[in-house]
Amino acid sequence: MLERALPQCDFLIFQGAGPKAFSGGAEIADHTPERVGKMLSAFHAVFRRLVAADCLKIAAVHGYCLGGGMELATCCDFVLAAESARFGQPEIKLGCFPPVAMVTLPRLIGMRAAVHLILTGNQIGAAEACRLGLATRVVPDGELPRAVDNLLAQLRALSPAVLRLTRRTLTRVHAEGFREQLQDVERVYLSELIETEDAQEGIRAFLEKRPPVWKGK
Repeated sequence: MLERALPQCDFLIFQGAGPKAFSGGAEIADHTPERVGKMLSAFHAVFRRLVAADCLKIAAVHGYCLGGGMELATCCDFVLAAESARFGQPEIKLGCFPPVAMVTLPRLIGMRAAVHLILTGNQIGAAEACRLGLATRVVPDGELPRAVDNLLAQLRALSPAVLRLTRRTLTRVHAEGFREQLQDVERVYLSELIETEDAQEGIRAFLEKRPPVWKGK
């Protein structure tokens, strides 16, 4: 993922670093028991700062937006999605769950839809993401850069001071408790989930390029 701060840091634009995907998420090898603690600490620190920031965040999504990449999108104020975009939280297929999405998705798209995405690991297209409220708008693939520019022009015509105040107030009213809830989910991940045989098997199986053999414990 490429993060680019625009002049005066009024906006943050997140876009894919390559032609095929917005982001495939965190490195799977970082989910192994000996590395996952350090990875989650650094990863979640980014999200805590992102949610608290007064600037407006825009995700320009094309191709695959999976795992941590989709979690990033859930923390943005605007998600412009190309028609090729595919959203998903595949962690459950590795014997894990997505900590940030566990907090953000129910608030964003409702518990029923969040449960479906998190517990199945299924991917959805841009149109479905827009219908659920995950994406703000869907545009043809070749028009994504223009759509971002048009949105920025619209926002820049408004008072930056009022935009910041409005964003800050929305966060205080609707995202209060994010840090505490994420901390609780992170605790479960590190002290309970990663200790299960299935979680460790799921990561090993992915790295060894074989189907997992679940033991149910």
